[in-house]
Amino acid sequence: MLVCSDINLFYGSSQALRGVSMTAEIGKVTCVLGRNGVGKTSLMRAIAGQVAPRSGSIVWKDKEITGMPAYARASSGVALVPQGREIFPLLTVEENLKSGFAALPAKERAISDEIYTLFPVLRSMLARRGGDLSGGQQQQLAIARALVMKPSLLVLDEPTEGIQPSIIKDIAHVIAHLRDMGGMAIVLVEQYFDFAKELADHFVVMDRGEVVLAGPPSDFAENDVRRHLTV
Repeated sequence: MLVCSDINLFYGSSQALRGVSMTAEIGKVTCVLGRNGVGKTSLMRAIAGQVAPRSGSIVWKDKEITGMPAYARASSGVALVPQGREIFPLLTVEENLKSGFAALPAKERAISDEIYTLFPVLRSMLARRGGDLSGGQQQQLAIARALVMKPSLLVLDEPTEGIQPSIIKDIAHVIAHLRDMGGMAIVLVEQYFDFAKELADHFVVMDRGEVVLAGPPSDFAENDVRRHLTV
């Protein structure tokens, strides 16, 4: 289980996270919801080790990782699919996928056939540059690159942003499949309630850097969640 406890995070004098606590269990999808600018991405970056909280703790599989660098977290099974995808536009699709090898021991550096089963379009595009792919294809590549790392904690920061509806459905099927396999904890950041409610086993709703609602979807009226998502 991932356990974040009382996370306070600052950028200079600006506080982005205020005493944030959350958990994410293996075999379940935890959806972090909220408007733009409420601290969702900051929380994901703190989990992945890209930014350091000023106080609080992050524990993964009973191990304190709060002070652990990002590369060490990746090697311990934490994979981040960042907002905006951040693929390498000048590298080929295959080279982008192989960049996930950095977190693996040499003997495990292979692209599983399951990657191409989940994202069949990538097999036919291995020699194409990442920057030549559509936005939806780049998002699939970003998720596939994270899966190459063989993670046990997958963090997805707004994977539906700017993506066409057909690929959103494909991504939802992939997330559901990964959850149902039972070996991975998935943290999914979303603004769109309809997408989140189809996948979420647990909601964490944020507003102004704080968690304002947390629990299984059945604990809340839909309107109680939606009012924290609308501008």
